[in-house]
Amino acid sequence: MKWILPEYIEDILPAEALRIEGLRRALLDLFLKNRYELVIPPLLEYMDSLLTGTGHDLEIRTFKVVDQLSGRMMGVRADITPQVARIDAHLLNRRGVTRLCYCGSVLHTRPASPGATREPIQIGAEMYGRAGVAADLEILKLVCAALKLAGVRGARLDIGHVAVFRSLVHAAKVETELEAALFEALQKKDAAGIAQLTKKLPVKIREALKLLPRLYGGPEVLSVAARKLPKIPALQRALSTLRALARACPVPTSFDLAELRGYHYHSGVVFDAYCDGVASPVARGGRYDEVGKAFGRARPATGFSIDLRSLAGTAK
Repeated sequence: MKWILPEYIEDILPAEALRIEGLRRALLDLFLKNRYELVIPPLLEYMDSLLTGTGHDLEIRTFKVVDQLSGRMMGVRADITPQVARIDAHLLNRRGVTRLCYCGSVLHTRPASPGATREPIQIGAEMYGRAGVAADLEILKLVCAALKLAGVRGARLDIGHVAVFRSLVHAAKVETELEAALFEALQKKDAAGIAQLTKKLPVKIREALKLLPRLYGGPEVLSVAARKLPKIPALQRALSTLRALARACPVPTSFDLAELRGYHYHSGVVFDAYCDGVASPVARGGRYDEVGKAFGRARPATGFSIDLRSLAGTAK
């Protein structure tokens, strides 16, 4: 049967295609209204450009092909965000704040979650050149506005901050190998593993790392963290940012101080957006200031991307 498609790759039929296209237009109009300019990056890029600053996680999700014109290795994009960062750094090269938005298909070597398509349609918005909580809040409010526009039910955010963990291991001068092991244990919320790995660390750092997996819940978690975690300046700034987001976020919000998604990519706030009817996040985002440095032009950066197919499937 020659017409059978590869696993987790499928056609989008008329009714669903119409919903997706209507939502795509509405979301792009929302972004444009909020002064985000549309860009359309290419589907293929050379691997050394496509993966700059993104780490190993994206590499293993990227399909690779050989360019028959140059002989160089190319990749089919698995995420549009790094491409938009490249556009800001090298093509626009503006001073001050730049707001960009995009929409396009991406391709994954494996499904991101059980039953997910390997060809998501990714739509998103990114802000460059503005550090601080005001920029983080603008991005959070924009993703909430997008969810409201889509008509989803039960919209909620789960927010973390990678500086909480990073400041603790840096304060204790933890070696790279141990930091990686602690990262894995925290991702699994492995209390026994964390206790074993932290035996030789200073008492305050050890107790803080053991506490992190339990610091999950509503805004009250931030008050507990402020009382019980060490008074490290970077950590306290992270908690201050999270408190500001808790006060202003327009949808129900939970906080997870052991959330380290994209630890080697993100530099500050990270968040996932959920809604009723979808087990996995329909939107993901956060701050990734270090990516600009990887492109040779250090720029504060924050933004989010939405899985348009999942979001369209939940819309009223």
